[in-house]
Amino acid sequence: MPLKEALILAGGLGTRLRPIVPDIPKCMAPVSGRPFLQYLISYFQFAGIKRFVFSLGYQHELIEQFLHSSLAAHSFTSVIEVEPLGTGGAILLAATKMKDESVLVANGDTLFKIDISELSMFHKHNDADCTVCLKPMQSFDRYGAVILRKDFTIEKFEEKKYYDNGLISGGVYALQIPRFFHYSLPQKFSFEKDFLEANSGRRKFMGFVQDKYFIDIGVPADYFRAQAELKEEI
Repeated sequence: MPLKEALILAGGLGTRLRPIVPDIPKCMAPVSGRPFLQYLISYFQFAGIKRFVFSLGYQHELIEQFLHSSLAAHSFTSVIEVEPLGTGGAILLAATKMKDESVLVANGDTLFKIDISELSMFHKHNDADCTVCLKPMQSFDRYGAVILRKDFTIEKFEEKKYYDNGLISGGVYALQIPRFFHYSLPQKFSFEKDFLEANSGRRKFMGFVQDKYFIDIGVPADYFRAQAELKEEI
């Protein structure tokens, strides 16, 4: 069954964009006159996502106002962090609102145009606890590299340093919710460090590789690049 629900992490502060963007949540940074989050939602809707759960925190009222003006009321819900829970804690809290067993999880400041239908089939065929969408990249030091075995199970996550080439996590995942709840996880934790990295090599984590369009607006250089590249998207 194709993934139909998406959990969007949209509580980021956007501190690295403060010098060039007003004091707003990172996902709401304007790109060619529209919040970046709108490009993300529009792509996922086009790809078949029918329902969204948004994990919010910082200035959540601003995001909720945008969501209510952009989406049908029945197509989304939001969960508010009273205090920062880390990416893992935010997913754990928002996951209580998901209806399907396997869902798409994505960062609200990153657009990775993966084929969701192919991801769904890969995730289901491999009966994965979590499938990490991976992007081939050259000459990078902003991201850590992900090492796969021949069967596409994840062997390990490498630290951030310079790589001539490698696979990076695109910040998009297919997550099996009931199994996620069975892990012994604290209220506050990092999804990347405390869940994926801590359990890689011994849990059913798969790497789904696609060389598709990818942009992360977390730093000014890529935020400016988004202005030109996403101009015609909507």
